[in-house]
Amino acid sequence: MSKFKEKVIQIVSAIPYGKVVSYGQVAVMAGVPRAAIQVGSVLNKLEAEVEVPWWRVINNSGRITIKGSIFTPQDQQDKLEEEGIEFVEQFKCEIENYRWRPDEKKLKEFKLEDEYIFKTLSKYNLT
Repeated sequence: MSKFKEKVIQIVSAIPYGKVVSYGQVAVMAGVPRAAIQVGSVLNKLEAEVEVPWWRVINNSGRITIKGSIFTPQDQQDKLEEEGIEFVEQFKCEIENYRWRPDEKKLKEFKLEDEYIFKTLSKYNLT
């Protein structure tokens, strides 16, 4: 398993019940900004391989954009609704109402350098 894949699994596994993150946010927390598409690819290939709450990752505008999976966008929305996430229209929620904002301690668990932790906290208004 690649280090990037391991990091994505670690981060997505840490997302609390009833919270979501964007693909880009996972990429930033993994220390590989601009790797949002790769995050989606990793999650898409995990389906039966590893138990990870993949449904808690959506795009940055709050839309479900799952493609090429054995799961449908409706499957993902159903899982999120079971966790209390409300949708303003089909496949779209107000991401900022549910965005997971890990603290500095949690980001350190992902083994990010201090300077990068500061950038991550700033980018997602986590401070």
